[in-house]
Amino acid sequence: MTESVPIIVTALFGGEDQAMFDRLRRAHFPPERNFLDAHLTLFHHLPPTLLPELKQRLNAETRGQAAPPCRIAGLLNLGRGVAFRIESEGLEDIRDRLADAFAPMLTPQDSAGWRPHITIQNKVAPVDARRLLAQLQAGFIPWQVRLTGLAAWYYRGGPWEAISRHMFA
Repeated sequence: MTESVPIIVTALFGGEDQAMFDRLRRAHFPPERNFLDAHLTLFHHLPPTLLPELKQRLNAETRGQAAPPCRIAGLLNLGRGVAFRIESEGLEDIRDRLADAFAPMLTPQDSAGWRPHITIQNKVAPVDARRLLAQLQAGFIPWQVRLTGLAAWYYRGGPWEAISRHMFA
């Protein structure tokens, strides 16, 4: 029953960028735990009662709006994994507005500071994570990626169920 299932909000990337993140995730994420495409989470757990207002706000943030600039700024050591660190002032502004609107309903994880990232490896031995981090850091140069929109998903413990996509102009 979808009415009791939490909602996740993510940013969407252009096809080439998404394909590259997905390739890295397939190569480095334990296969038995990799049932999602690579993603940039804005909110991990919004109550489903917010869905009508959430859709309205996501539409307002994207419809007729240019996608904010976004870049892969560095790498993050997650201890048992590795992620790309994202910098996007415009996306942070969007998330801040949504967080302000939904503040009383946010979980502790979503009300804490946001650290935008794309996880490409997780749940591995720390030595394996350090090895991949060193490999990716060798010659790392920040680069621009293309944001295309925002999406809402139902979280059911496994693969997510798409609710809606809200595309930038």
